Amino acid sequence: MSALTDRLPAYSLFAAVLAGAGLPIYIYAPKYYADTFGVSLAALGALLFGLRLFDMIQDPVLGWISERLAGRKKIVITGVAGIMALSMIGLFAVAPPIDPLWWFGITVTGLFSAFSFLTINFYAQGIGKAGNDPQGHVRLAAWRESGALLGVCIAAVIPTVLIGVVADPFAAFAFGFAALALIAAVFMWPEWKGRVDQDPTPIGTIVADPTARKLLILALVNATPLAVSSTLFLFYVESKLGAPGWEGGLLVLFFLAAALSSPLWSALARRFHPKPVLIVAMCLAVASFGYTLTLSPGDVIPFAIICVISGATIGADLTLLPAMFAKRMAAISPNGGQGFGLWNLVNKFTLAFAAVVLLPLLERSGFVAGATDLPPEAITMLTALYALVPSLLKILAIGLLVVIKIED
Repeated sequence: MSALTDRLPAYSLFAAVLAGAGLPIYIYAPKYYADTFGVSLAALGALLFGLRLFDMIQDPVLGWISERLAGRKKIVITGVAGIMALSMIGLFAVAPPIDPLWWFGITVTGLFSAFSFLTINFYAQGIGKAGNDPQGHVRLAAWRESGALLGVCIAAVIPTVLIGVVADPFAAFAFGFAALALIAAVFMWPEWKGRVDQDPTPIGTIVADPTARKLLILALVNATPLAVSSTLFLFYVESKLGAPGWEGGLLVLFFLAAALSSPLWSALARRFHPKPVLIVAMCLAVASFGYTLTLSPGDVIPFAIICVISGATIGADLTLLPAMFAKRMAAISPNGGQGFGLWNLVNKFTLAFAAVVLLPLLERSGFVAGATDLPPEAITMLTALYALVPSLLKILAIGLLVVIKIED
């Protein structure tokens, strides 16, 4: 059966839209509100952490709801896609009618709640899509994550590309995203099926399963380095490398490398097993983060090479781990909603950790976004947080992956 008959391109497009509402918002939104409205980095970090604490309750509940939508699934999911589109417009294209910090909180809550609900249903639907094909989950993951990573590429570069082209590049990005979100929802409409025949799986059953629990813990530790580097990327390029204007191109290199490497990691995993392939990718990530510690102002080309290498390693993380978890959910929780509610929670919590810990530390060291006369200790803190912390976390993730036994 061809990929077009499988409708796998629809999964790629929907994944691209979801990806554009996820990581790029953590990259751009805090800096945008700090630069445009003068909101404190520490306040933004605390608010983002509070929203992620809310997710600790919300995501499992959204997973519970998703398993009970039955015949209403198509209408509900399409409506939530509309909420996500409107929230993006409110975040970047509407002047805050109230205090900017609270407006940021309201619009981000709408955006991320919709993002969570759609992500849970999207990945849960993939369990049934893959079926009983032994390689089905990895095959679907290759289409899905390649689309997601291309979506991140586009969302990461568009705001910087539009600078000087349109009066308000972030507003243009928001309206473009909203239009694409509605198109993707239309293409995915036929794919949303009611829940499978099995009764919804209690969340305790998923947590009690040793393999699922190990994968969730591994995902938590392994995703944190990406959350750290994403939160600080724009600050590092602007203030450490002294290369304002290069952010968009470097982000594209990073995420394009991830997208292009995704099918390769998928093929290697089918040939050699996901675990050794992941370990190799993680070791490459540690090497790239470690080399970043040696860079000096003006080292844009070496950093671009690092972006390509580290981006390729992220392609392995984002392709293989979700596929492994989906395969386990197919065995213990065929509906998938509760399981991917937990998976979504774990991955977003890493971004919360990065925001609440790193931004206040950076501000306390004397760092001010956009300043040109930063004290040396602020640059040292920025470098350590951007490169050293992810290296140590990645080494911990490698240790976990080596010692735990994960079923084929």
